[in-house]
Amino acid sequence: MRTKPQPAVTPMEPTRFGGSMERSSIAFQILERIKTALIRGQLKPGDYLPSETELTQSLGIGKSSVREAIKMLQAIGIVEVRRGQGTIIRREPGTPLVDPMAFGMILARGMTRDVLEFRQMFEPAYTLQAMANATPEDHASIRHAITALAAAIANGEQTSRHDVSFHRAVLRATHNPMTIRVGETLIELIEAALETSMQTLPETALKDHQAIYAAFQAGDTNGVLAAIEESSKSWETNLTYPDDP
Repeated sequence: MRTKPQPAVTPMEPTRFGGSMERSSIAFQILERIKTALIRGQLKPGDYLPSETELTQSLGIGKSSVREAIKMLQAIGIVEVRRGQGTIIRREPGTPLVDPMAFGMILARGMTRDVLEFRQMFEPAYTLQAMANATPEDHASIRHAITALAAAIANGEQTSRHDVSFHRAVLRATHNPMTIRVGETLIELIEAALETSMQTLPETALKDHQAIYAAFQAGDTNGVLAAIEESSKSWETNLTYPDDP
């Protein structure tokens, strides 16, 4: 007779989630308790959650509520359901099917000033982080993005995709999952503006990228910050979102 494979990590004790719950918004309460357990270190990446049966019994709730909570955790990339083993907390965040942070930022994108201020704060920070962490492969990716943009401009074929490739190459050179997630959301927000920039001031964008990378390659912190500051002058005139009321 075949035996059921055993989890590599002992599931978390159901009692660590606390006692029974009120009936309203039960799935959200489960999410909140899992978040609290993660913050307190009672639940760690790589741990298995208690089984569906254990959760229903210990929390005094129905299986449908447990299943709803697990589906929500899957959707935001927190857990992975392994058939025949159980539900495990990911060691690194997965690619979310639904990204609450992204939706929150998208809903706020009409506030031009807020988008600009966030980019002016965040882009210098992640660029310096990338400068410290970049591998030879990262440098090659950044150079390739600059070369591809120059070639596209020469052929009159430049699009926001060419501009975005540079920013993504720098962003990924941070090798920090949290930085990359926030940065990807920011790129999505400004991509329409970058398309406008590519059609109106492509040579300026190319020059800005070249200046940023020259300082980046040299390990020149002040040079990177100065180049991004110069580049930001074109951001302020090319964001296409309506200003906040």
